[in-house]
Amino acid sequence: MGDEESDKPAMKDAENARFKTILETRRAELKILSRDSAAARKPVELDQQSVGRLTRQDAMQQQAMANAQEVRRVNEHRKIDAALARIDHSDYGWCEECGEAIAVRRLEIDPTAMRCAACAGAVGG
Repeated sequence: MGDEESDKPAMKDAENARFKTILETRRAELKILSRDSAAARKPVELDQQSVGRLTRQDAMQQQAMANAQEVRRVNEHRKIDAALARIDHSDYGWCEECGEAIAVRRLEIDPTAMRCAACAGAVGG
């Protein structure tokens, strides 16, 4: 970020506060979901005496899905932490590619967005 960025108007404090609340709320939700799904992510016991093969396979599939969901939660948590850091450093709402403002409407859809719509489309996301 160069000197020309000091000429940019900062995102309004009220908008920053609103997005910070949205991000912190979602982060708290992710922590609860992670805690509540911990049992589903535990290794499946190999006990063929009490559990049949198909039941065990189903349990392993459920465990794999729970683990995949946890990976998505961890990735979202990281994106939220990065967005909160951008808010703290007054960089929130600015495209990391072109330096232009990210539309508030885009941030309302994805408060972790790091690129404006034009740059996100150019790089595929």
